[in-house]
Amino acid sequence: MASQSFTWTELDQRAVDTTRALAADAVQKVGNGHPGTAISLAPAAYVLFNKVMRFDPAEPRWVGRDRFVMSAGHSSLTHYNQLFLTGGGVELDDLKALRTWDSITPGHPEFGHTDGIEVTTGPLGQGLASAVGMAYNARREHGLFDPETPQGESPFDHFVYVIAGDGCLQEGITSEASSLAGTQHLGNLILIWDDNQISIEDDTNIAFNEDVLKRYEAYGWHTQTVDWTNGGSDYKEDPEALYNAIVEAQKVTDQPSIIRLSTIIAWPAPKAQGTGAAHGSALGADEIKGLKENLGLDPEKDFQVDDEVIDYTRGNAAKRAAEAREAWQPAFDSWRENAGERADLFDRLIKRELPEGWEEALPVFGTEKGLATRAASGAVLTALAPVLPELWGGSADLAGSNNTTMKGEPSFLPEDRQSELFQGNIYGRTLHFGIREHAMGAITNGIALQGTTRPYAGTFLVFSDYMRGAVRLAALMGAPSTFVWTHDSVGVGEDGPTHQPIEHLWALRAIPGLDIVRPADANETSYAWRGILERNDRPAGLVLSRQGLPVFDRDEFASAEGVLKGGYVLADSPTGTVDVVLIGTGSEVQHAVKAREELAKEGIGARVVSMPSLEWFNEQDAEYRNSVIPTDVKARVSVEAGATFGWAGIVGDRGRSVGIDHYGASADGALLFEKFGINAEAVVNAARESLDSLK
Repeated sequence: MASQSFTWTELDQRAVDTTRALAADAVQKVGNGHPGTAISLAPAAYVLFNKVMRFDPAEPRWVGRDRFVMSAGHSSLTHYNQLFLTGGGVELDDLKALRTWDSITPGHPEFGHTDGIEVTTGPLGQGLASAVGMAYNARREHGLFDPETPQGESPFDHFVYVIAGDGCLQEGITSEASSLAGTQHLGNLILIWDDNQISIEDDTNIAFNEDVLKRYEAYGWHTQTVDWTNGGSDYKEDPEALYNAIVEAQKVTDQPSIIRLSTIIAWPAPKAQGTGAAHGSALGADEIKGLKENLGLDPEKDFQVDDEVIDYTRGNAAKRAAEAREAWQPAFDSWRENAGERADLFDRLIKRELPEGWEEALPVFGTEKGLATRAASGAVLTALAPVLPELWGGSADLAGSNNTTMKGEPSFLPEDRQSELFQGNIYGRTLHFGIREHAMGAITNGIALQGTTRPYAGTFLVFSDYMRGAVRLAALMGAPSTFVWTHDSVGVGEDGPTHQPIEHLWALRAIPGLDIVRPADANETSYAWRGILERNDRPAGLVLSRQGLPVFDRDEFASAEGVLKGGYVLADSPTGTVDVVLIGTGSEVQHAVKAREELAKEGIGARVVSMPSLEWFNEQDAEYRNSVIPTDVKARVSVEAGATFGWAGIVGDRGRSVGIDHYGASADGALLFEKFGINAEAVVNAARESLDSLK
């Protein structure tokens, strides 16, 4: 928590003004970028980094740190400048290399690319929504490691600070996430809204004119205003007023806080201030000279940083970090001394390791008929609950359909938010996102990025469209988020084409760094979860059926352990010769198995390959891949209840694909599979066609 005393020296002001000029120079040098917000927000960022936040520039992943998210990611310079001033790994040459090849100062902040960046913020609003996830995770970690200590007094408690702009608050994702933050009483989340009334199209009044603070008050947030424009009459920056507002926000423990900071973009540039041009264009040499003159800097010097300024800011940052660690460490040491198994849990999770023998808890399913993979997934989650306390999640109001609720586990809810059906506590495990898929994805990413817990989030596959932005960022960041997508085909049935995914599997497979896993039966589902959890450097989409599927007898068929390699020979040719390879995923593997039997009656040897994850399969060496799909067997058939175009590179010119390249209809799911030709008969015919093409 910030000290109750505030000081602002001449060196503080010079440091702020130095970063204003650096922002203008950096954008001017590269010829493109967003200087205006970095110039006018320099005092606000400086107050956060140099007067408020608990962090250590020398150890950016220190457990005891506060988190900072620059949700207005286009103003990445606002963050880079503070990393420079505090000695957080950004140097002057890095600022000079803004937005250029191989620099650590890309156009938008990128997690894993630059030390001190907690989350990739590119599309507006993703940062704020992810920050809500970080606030979720802080509370969950408190409950896992130190539940007896009151909120705010544990070494695992910290604040999550966000700077967002008008654009962030226009995006629907922030409305979704902010509503959830209010529902959850996230008192550890503090948002500074840069209300400068400017976006790319200039004055925001043309599209954004609601009373934002009343909206946030309705969400259940604590609201404050710091008006540096003084109602438009006189512009005077008041860092102390902002500091005091942050201190007041810290005191509000049962509500997230928003501080409306009214600014003039690019102030004090002489002509660019208050203009849309300053938002996203270099100011120009004459305007930068005017800015520097207004700041009392040498207009003929570029990237000017006086030694006494940088010595002061870095010395002050090191001193504050030492004091923060000195205050934090005894509490952490005392906790560790008394934590017992919880300390062991912390040590394991901080290393992102799984407990020895955890996989023995995975259920093994018998050969009962009609078990949907969504139901099998629910059984897996319940079985894993006792052995993997780090695993938690929920769905977008579809818990009963997605089977994402671990039986017997409490909900993650404040006491006044519980319902008759869902009881819980603030440290609970079952998440309720409401019908907010977009925010759900970003919140899941925010949780996953902290590196200790493993979150999952569920909805129907067709609604993955609503969360695609967050899913793409998860892949870009390598966040180990798990997205559980059920109702994966026209098998949804009577709900009709609006709820029946067609193009979604290949659209998601097209995202680099995202694993798509579509198991064929209950036992494949167990191994799918194992494969996902054993990978902690990327997200995964687990794609599951609504309808019941046969559970293959593993005495007759190959072990489902082959899932871990992405694809495997489920059933080899009964004739001893592989004439054609039938490649299926998910609920359609059963049709390939039946087709194999029919083809055998004609003397055609068909091998059935179950391919739950193309990404995992492609990780295997060429020898293994060839052992599953021999390169010399050109007759191939893919079978998947979705768009077929992506299979061409796998089945080849002589291969055939059974699928659906049009929208579905409202009718019984089983009937739709027959009407649309996704069945064993279609696979047999496709195999014949493929073989005939070789003659």
